[in-house]
Amino acid sequence: MADEMVRKAQQFINGAYEGKLGIDRIPETGVTGWTTMFGLTRALQYELGITSLSDTFGPTTLSTLTSKYPTLNSETVPSENFARIIQSALYCKGYDGGDIDGTYNSRVYASITRLKQNMGVDFTYPGGNLVPKVFKGLLNMDAYVTVNGGSDSIQAVQRWLNGQYVTRKDFFIIPADGHHSRDVAKSMLFAVQYELGMADGTANGVFGPGTQSGLKSHTVATGDSGPWVQLFSAGMVLNHRPVSFTGTFSSSLSSAVSDFQSFAKLPVTGKGDFSTWASLLVSYGDQARKGEACDGVTRITPARAAALKAEGIKYVGRYLTNPTGGKPYEKAIQEGELQTIADAGLRCFPIYQTYGRDASDFNYIAGRTAGQAAVNAALDHGFKAGARIFFAVDFDALDEDVTSSVLPHFKGIEDAIADDGNRYAVGVYGPRNVCTRVSEAGHATAAFVSDMSSGFSGNFGYPLPENWAYDQIVTRTVGSGDGAIEIDNNIASGRDTGQGSFNAPRTQKPDTRLDDSVLTAMQTDVGKYMESLGYPLDGGTRSYQHWKCFQSTVVDHDALITSLSDKYGLRKALIQTSAYWEMRHIEPLDEAAWEATILAYNTTGKFIKDSSTGIAKQRALTLIGAWNHCLTKGYATGRPILDPSSDDDKYSIWKKAHDDEEFALTSVFMIDMWDIDGKPGGDDNSPAMRSPRLDYNDSEIYDVLRRYQGPAEPAFSEAKKRLGLYYVMEKYNAISRNL
Repeated sequence: MADEMVRKAQQFINGAYEGKLGIDRIPETGVTGWTTMFGLTRALQYELGITSLSDTFGPTTLSTLTSKYPTLNSETVPSENFARIIQSALYCKGYDGGDIDGTYNSRVYASITRLKQNMGVDFTYPGGNLVPKVFKGLLNMDAYVTVNGGSDSIQAVQRWLNGQYVTRKDFFIIPADGHHSRDVAKSMLFAVQYELGMADGTANGVFGPGTQSGLKSHTVATGDSGPWVQLFSAGMVLNHRPVSFTGTFSSSLSSAVSDFQSFAKLPVTGKGDFSTWASLLVSYGDQARKGEACDGVTRITPARAAALKAEGIKYVGRYLTNPTGGKPYEKAIQEGELQTIADAGLRCFPIYQTYGRDASDFNYIAGRTAGQAAVNAALDHGFKAGARIFFAVDFDALDEDVTSSVLPHFKGIEDAIADDGNRYAVGVYGPRNVCTRVSEAGHATAAFVSDMSSGFSGNFGYPLPENWAYDQIVTRTVGSGDGAIEIDNNIASGRDTGQGSFNAPRTQKPDTRLDDSVLTAMQTDVGKYMESLGYPLDGGTRSYQHWKCFQSTVVDHDALITSLSDKYGLRKALIQTSAYWEMRHIEPLDEAAWEATILAYNTTGKFIKDSSTGIAKQRALTLIGAWNHCLTKGYATGRPILDPSSDDDKYSIWKKAHDDEEFALTSVFMIDMWDIDGKPGGDDNSPAMRSPRLDYNDSEIYDVLRRYQGPAEPAFSEAKKRLGLYYVMEKYNAISRNL
């Protein structure tokens, strides 16, 4: 909601500073935001005589302010505009700033007094004078009252930290909003280091060797009191444990500590020992711990399995696929590996990771694709029904990324698993906040927490998820000689135990005819997937209903597609996907254009428009380029080389694709072969791919599907949708070839 005094503050910034040393005009919305705070920060820097302005209230701003105006009040404020900056900032923070009239009046004094009380620094900085560190806290978006359901207990910790340590050189005022955060977590580490006696400049807010060594001699237990108990109870509060912030280690605190230790799988002592301190302060905790689980990107051989077992490992996480096919080459489960794991008495939990490295690769469609791809791969490897697949979110997802991208992605995964009959359970693998929010949304039943990535915003300041199954804490090498293997060591909670026996794996066989027993389910699942993308079964405004497209591109010509798949070494699902997708997109306008092309040629002998035609929507120039390439390379025989400049040649092949479904489907193979070779002479600058094979990885499958449609948008975005369709098609082809 707009605030007129905030708008007045924005008008002041624009009127007084726009264009000065590059200060840009800011929107006069009446709503506080970072843009306004940045404007005020630059205005302050201008008034301080700083010539290189920045959005950041950094060391230069702080040192200059401290040297020139260590205390600001009605007597020391240097100018009216300087006072207006303070008054404007107060309104942006929700405090009374007076009339923004350039006076440090009694209303400003009272508001600064209240601001410092809310920050928790009023004992250190009494009264209404404005000091540099408080000024720094005034010019940001931090809140100093509880917001959005903030905890009073966490706010008490935040205010205590501010009041206790604000005079230290590198400690700056943190929010007092009742929410744990990265800044609060780092302030806790500074506080520990200060209590250990580290000097300014040595204390750095990092959980390093000196901090760890010092904590090992500061165990707190029942009967203890003082700042170490305050810090320890603060850590418990910030980790959402049901305790009060206190300076006395009571029996009730000891009981709560025991509960936390049991939850985190720490030795249950009821004391604030080093392992417990570590788990409260950093996501990975005490990395000297040995967990009963591990995950890795290296094949488990008999020697490595023996080394893992000797290390106390029971559960091994392995990846279902290597989405790019690149290094590390053993990332995906290797042939015979699950049997080796079982023979050693170990158990395996499957992990599925896409090649997405940022929020743009996570959405509902990608989730449905991942869900079906993971099911296919789990069946290929031999995981039995009931296994939980942990789907990875391997990037530093901000909370807004979780809302906009990750949650829809996992809804897609959940829907795909449900459409498959819920034979596998869904787990989430990622930072703490991702795991918690996905689980609380009901999209995952257990979490594999990437706590080793302690700097991730989703780990720093978030508690261990309630449903954690595996807690990844450190990379280490175990074993020696042939048994040496690098692993990520994980603490296991027992919520997931993987599987210790497996079905026979499905081998990479050539495709066969679709078995009659799968056709009904295949048609249903393809329809469900397309409905999830917004394509109704009745075709909507397009020319053909789902059943007709499925019949024409999958069922009617299955023998032909199977024989071509065998000849060219490409999966049938690639052809079925491209042809079905294109037929579903035929519209009455397309058919009208085709009739116009036919009429014009019959009337004038001219090929007037190269519109995509037939069930696979192919253009004449694409068909000529693909067939000429395949004839020249010896991939195909029995057709003449055509001239792409000849109206007769263009029309003849275009009309063939229009009239002859078998020719159109054969041409899908020709186009794919041309695309795989890099489309020599065509309109795509993509490099040549690996020669056709049955084990293309996710990235290669995407490339084949994308190249079929073209070198520019919407080919790239639509290929992500068609990738999900491919995995639905492939599911039933795999079932058929393994019957």
